[in-house]
Amino acid sequence: MHMINEKCGIAAVYGHKEAANLVYLCLYALQHRGQESAGIASWDGKEIHMVKRMGLVADIFNKETLRKLPGFAAIGHNRYSTTGESTLKNAQPLFVNFKYGELAIAHNGNLVNAQNIRNRLESEGAIFQSTMDTEVIVHLISRAPYDNFKDSLNHALRQIKGAFSLVMLRKDELIAVRDPWGIRPLVLGMLKDSYVIASETCALDLIDATYVRDIKPGEVLSISSKGLESWYPFEEVKQHHCIFEYIYFARPDSVVFGKEVYGIRFNFGRMLARESSCDADTVIPVPDSGIVAALGYAKESGLPFELGLIRNHYVGRTFIEPKDSVRHFGVRVKLNPVKEVLAGKKVVVIDDSIVRGTTSMKIVKMIRSAGAREVHMKISSPPITHSCFYGIDTPTRRELIASSHSVEEICKYITADSLQYLSIEGMLEAAGYSVEDHPFCLACFTGNYPIKA
Repeated sequence: MHMINEKCGIAAVYGHKEAANLVYLCLYALQHRGQESAGIASWDGKEIHMVKRMGLVADIFNKETLRKLPGFAAIGHNRYSTTGESTLKNAQPLFVNFKYGELAIAHNGNLVNAQNIRNRLESEGAIFQSTMDTEVIVHLISRAPYDNFKDSLNHALRQIKGAFSLVMLRKDELIAVRDPWGIRPLVLGMLKDSYVIASETCALDLIDATYVRDIKPGEVLSISSKGLESWYPFEEVKQHHCIFEYIYFARPDSVVFGKEVYGIRFNFGRMLARESSCDADTVIPVPDSGIVAALGYAKESGLPFELGLIRNHYVGRTFIEPKDSVRHFGVRVKLNPVKEVLAGKKVVVIDDSIVRGTTSMKIVKMIRSAGAREVHMKISSPPITHSCFYGIDTPTRRELIASSHSVEEICKYITADSLQYLSIEGMLEAAGYSVEDHPFCLACFTGNYPIKA
């Protein structure tokens, strides 16, 4: 139940006669990372083919569209826009034909200096077709003062700052890039003799590929008929993995940054119970985001875990609301309370974050309307006080309730009997790290941004 959205999932396959079909399945597994548009580009040994549309992966691709994507190499992308409005021209992969031939590129993340570079390029006469950060990268490659692709790519990559996990497809070459801070995840897998790249390991699982390793922060990995080649064009910097991958974005069945998401989310719940126990009868999650943390909370507290809210998984993005405003309609369409579980009970409700607070308020009121005696809201992450500039669609700081209100004030606003968040120390300990020594970006909780534009 969120207004925080991830920017995109990417996948790629090299060396398989059904490359596009496998990329389609990977994107299907990564659908949670973006539901706005999807696209696949394939290379058949002569040219690049492309299909991209607005909508969900399963609605865009079928046997007919996949037949238009022949070849042994392919890249794909699911989009949730953080930069650039939601239109087809901003769907990815981005395709260009320039001095190095055809190139398709897909990007997960956000460049903090994209606008500055874009302004400079436009003043020099560059023409842009979209409002995506990704297009800036292509212009930088094209304008590099070199006569070969590898040097030009390195030259371009050294100029961009921010979060970027990239896959590129060109003649007989698949390239994967991860920014030196390692903000977003990117993994390498094998399917027999074929190579697979994906944002998360759950995509590898779906196609029966074996996880080999993470693409390392700052690594450029080239896969071609010559085999694998790896190089590091960046200066070494401290790693800043996005902690929100563990809190919310990644699927719980994925391994992200070398650790299982399920176990860490479960530990968040356990730690939350240690930090904020209260007198209650039952623990319920806000589905689906709060389920694993709620299981951890129930285990640690000894309280029974119940499904007090049932989620409708078939809510489309374009839902026609009734003209007469039905109270809590937007939330009620996604969630419905189970009176039998809630009536007369003191209820602990677990969610992973509070953004604006409006959804939490509606959920608390809904649980009360089902007869709950008390509603204690507990959040398995610290308060979000600052916007993210590295590829998460957080609202402006002004809209983040925790940026201007105390925990007591938020509690009053959402009409809960109590409200408690997981501490930063507790969150890091639950993930297996100390406050002094951890590899995460915590800017959304602290305002300490690791990468300046």
